Amino acid sequence: MSWENRNFRLLLVEDNKLNQIVVKFSLKRFGYEIVTANNGIEAIEEFNQGEFDFILMDVMMPEMDGLEATKHIRGLENGSNIPIIALTADVITATANKCKDCGMSAHMSKPFDVEKLFEILESLNL
Repeated sequence: MSWENRNFRLLLVEDNKLNQIVVKFSLKRFGYEIVTANNGIEAIEEFNQGEFDFILMDVMMPEMDGLEATKHIRGLENGSNIPIIALTADVITATANKCKDCGMSAHMSKPFDVEKLFEILESLNL
């Protein structure tokens, strides 16, 4: 399956500016529109203001982490079905379980790997 020109609109929730640049650079060439939030609070605000095909959510962030933001988004009427993919440098099984328990759809380790993301998107039927 080709992921080029899919015109996905995604919410990237990441507090690290360098990681934001890497993800944006990796995905914009495929035609993806990317809205960025720097923490969970901003993620909820952005989610409430727009429509997204999926969310890439860092797990560990200041102010509100990705786990809490995911729980909040899942509690919203329009947040129950959106795919939320965890991005974390922590590859420990316990972290993956926490991501699943709070409602995340999938888990991906950093550094960002566009091919892995495509595998996850395909598994989620996007």
